[in-house]
Amino acid sequence: MKTRILAILSSLTTTIASADTVNFDDLKTASPPPGWTATKTGSGQAKWEIIADDSAPSKPNVLKQSGEATYPVCIKDDTSLKDGFVEVKFKPISGKEDQAGGVIWRCKDSDNYYIARANALEDNVTIYHTVKGKRSEKKRINTKVASNQWHTLRVDFKDNYFVVTFDGKRAFVWKDDTFKEAGNVGVWTKADSTTLFDDFAYGADAKISSAGADQLEKESRKKGAKGEGDDDDDKK
Repeated sequence: MKTRILAILSSLTTTIASADTVNFDDLKTASPPPGWTATKTGSGQAKWEIIADDSAPSKPNVLKQSGEATYPVCIKDDTSLKDGFVEVKFKPISGKEDQAGGVIWRCKDSDNYYIARANALEDNVTIYHTVKGKRSEKKRINTKVASNQWHTLRVDFKDNYFVVTFDGKRAFVWKDDTFKEAGNVGVWTKADSTTLFDDFAYGADAKISSAGADQLEKESRKKGAKGEGDDDDDKK
């Protein structure tokens, strides 16, 4: 009995240790976060910096992107996840072309990664892969994404299944084999989006059960929403 209890406690400790949250509160403002690669995919000039913000879910600081580039991306350098989750709270502030916030995973470099994002100008949530700098849309759902409000975007990934959750509700499931190896996680925006990020969480505890593979397969085959926007195959 004692051995079994110790095994359970050990398992719980491992699960807890496998997740981490970055809230940016102890970092120097007016600079990119140390230990992250603050960069972009494509052309332009991204501007990633820590700022103080009174609306932050965890005060006082947030990560802000206010530059303009094809796809501004900020990658957490010391991460390496094949299976797990990535989650962030984000607030789209402004942008004439886009008002987007997203997460990336299994990132090899700034030109190769999976990405899920929500866009306040289009009111949709979409998943893609970016290969050699070219982003291709795979699935989307139309849903309200309000500007100047905090939202939560999460992706759980295991093997070739990806479950996207927006503001606590499952958006859709997608299945893909493009990137099979472990990679970095991070955050993402597009074009002229000014977006705030807070409470960036990641870990190896994916909320995907192998026992639910049949259901995941069924969901992954469901067609996504159709609509006009920036999110057909990008040619930039």
